[in-house]
Amino acid sequence: MPLLVFMTLPGLVILLTVLAFVDQLMLRAGRAGLLPWRNSARQGQISATGFEQLHATFSPGKQSELKERQSALLLRDDEEDGAPPNRTLVDLEGGTAVVRLPRA
Repeated sequence: MPLLVFMTLPGLVILLTVLAFVDQLMLRAGRAGLLPWRNSARQGQISATGFEQLHATFSPGKQSELKERQSALLLRDDEEDGAPPNRTLVDLEGGTAVVRLPRA
């Protein structure tokens, strides 16, 4: 019977809340390694993941946000990809742009 309760939406929210509470309690007590979903490399809040997935089930905007976040984690962000410093000047009010070529 308790398994049927957790298969309903209110039961799922209750289960996620209890798991979040246990996760935070064990994390603050320094015993997070005893939990099966925690390992030594994971230190952030894992309880928010369940609530975000539940939110994504009912909100298509949240689902696309989670997909965008996942794809952003896979892309590299190199600082060298931008324009070189002190070579370009853009004046938005005057409508002019100056690009200085590097000297050979």
